[in-house]
Amino acid sequence: EFLLKQQLKVIKKELGLEKDDKEAVLERFRESLKGKTVPKDAQATIDAEMNKLSFLEQNSSEFNITRNYLEWLTSIPWGIYSEDNFNIARASEILNEDHYGLKDVKERILEFIAVGKLRGSLQGKILCLVGPPGVGKTSVGKSIARSINREFYRFSVGGLSDVAEIKGHRRTYVGAMPGKLIQCLKKAKTQNPLVLIDEIDKLGRASHQGDPASALLEVLDQNDSFTDHYMDIPVDLSKVLFVCTANQLDTVPG
Repeated sequence: EFLLKQQLKVIKKELGLEKDDKEAVLERFRESLKGKTVPKDAQATIDAEMNKLSFLEQNSSEFNITRNYLEWLTSIPWGIYSEDNFNIARASEILNEDHYGLKDVKERILEFIAVGKLRGSLQGKILCLVGPPGVGKTSVGKSIARSINREFYRFSVGGLSDVAEIKGHRRTYVGAMPGKLIQCLKKAKTQNPLVLIDEIDKLGRASHQGDPASALLEVLDQNDSFTDHYMDIPVDLSKVLFVCTANQLDTVPG
C-alpha cells in the first residue's frame, strides 16, 4: 500500500497535479514576498537560502533551520509603511478622549506632532515619558500611536540583562530566534510602528550575557542598518518611532 501511494505521488507530481512539500514551502515564501520592496542584500540572502533549501533533505535538521530562517526573512514587512496622520485636532481629541488631565504632557505631544508635520517626518525623534507607576505612561504611548496612525508594540526592558532579547540569538543555537525588534516588525506588519520601550530606568546592568544598555543604544541611535544576530543582515529601523517610559530619570543608563 505504501509503495502504491508513493508511486501515485510521483505520477501526480509528473503530471503537475501535485507539488511536493518542499516546492509548496518555497512557493509560500515567494508568495509572502509579493508587494514588498526587499533591499538588495536581503534579497541576495533570501535567494541563496531558497536555493540551499531546494537541495536539502526534508528530514534533515538543516532543512528545518533554513526553513525557519526563511520564515523570518520573508515575514519582515520590507518597504511597507503606514501613512502618518499629522492632524493636530484629531490627535488632541484622541488624547483627551483617552486621558483626563495631563495638560502639560498633552501639549508636549501635540507640539511633537506639529514639528513632525512641519518636517514631514517624525524620524530621529525619541519621546521619554517619566512619572510614577500607574499614571498612564503606557496608555499615553498607545494614544500617540492611534493619533498618528501607527501600529503599537510594547517592549518591556525592566530587569532585562540578556542582550539576545534585543539582538537575537545566533542561528547555531537550537531554538534560536531573532530579538524583540525583529519580532515587533513581523507582528506590526509595517516598518514604521510605534515601539514603546517600557521601564528603561530598570534596564539590567552589564553581565556575562552582554550589556543591554549598549545594545539598546544601537537600536535607538544608529538604527538605519540594525543587524540582529539571528537575521545577520541590516534591517532599517530609522522609520520606527520610539517612545520610552521611566519612573525616574537618574537611574536611566547614561
